[in-house]
Amino acid sequence: MGRTKPMLTDEQWELIEPLLPEPEPNPKGGRPWAENRDVFEGILWILKTGARWRDMPDIYPSGSTCWRRLKQWDEDGTWLKIWRTFIGTLDEQGQLDWSESFIDGSFVSAKKGVSQSERPRGGKARSGWWWSTAKEFLSATTWTQRPRRK
Repeated sequence: MGRTKPMLTDEQWELIEPLLPEPEPNPKGGRPWAENRDVFEGILWILKTGARWRDMPDIYPSGSTCWRRLKQWDEDGTWLKIWRTFIGTLDEQGQLDWSESFIDGSFVSAKKGVSQSERPRGGKARSGWWWSTAKEFLSATTWTQRPRRK
């Protein structure tokens, strides 16, 4: 099964390549690192198809190699740097409409190992993220609510 064309054009790769760190060889030796472009395209293939890492075609580096590089790039901030660079570029070109965006900073912790019938502790108050979000939305909008009928 051969690939007829790369997932990225050469122009796209020229924008991405400088943002990726160069793989550093292990001082103990070992197998040479897979090329960043091949790994990046393997990651894109997984994102595009939704396939499992172990189902990655042989035209890409192994699924474990791509997964490890993805994890490394996430931990060292490479993905965030790429995202910020491309968002900044799109913004400079006027291609983003910021009036249609919002930020949700709410997080809910998952309780592991708690049985379904266990009652919540009384000392914990409910999170107010929904109400604070609604309040912010209502204060920033021009929408007005109709008066209630009696």
